[in-house]
Amino acid sequence: MTRRRFPDRVYREGAEPDPRFSLANERTFLAWLRTALAMYAAAFALEALSLPEAVGWRIAAAAVFLLLGTLAAVQAWFGWSAAEKALRRSAPLPGLGVGGVIVIGIVVAAGLVTIGMFV
Repeated sequence: MTRRRFPDRVYREGAEPDPRFSLANERTFLAWLRTALAMYAAAFALEALSLPEAVGWRIAAAAVFLLLGTLAAVQAWFGWSAAEKALRRSAPLPGLGVGGVIVIGIVVAAGLVTIGMFV
């Protein structure tokens, strides 16, 4: 009897890869989720700490962090799925995806906080 695994669309492709590679892919998935949690924590902290800055700038920065957290969580799932499929097909691994967008977003959010502190 073959055990079905979720998601079937990933596991039905190709052959079973070396477990070390699948486990490394899972660690990357978890790292993206930690990044998402950190972005959410930053957004909530901006609102909870009542920093001495203009409210509009703080809300804008919190919104950017919330968006980045959601983007990181989505990247975790789709990045894991694409990498696992590539491993199972012995194909090249996919590129970084949204990592560059998240870096730029963090810089923008930090800029918003900084501007808000001096306005």
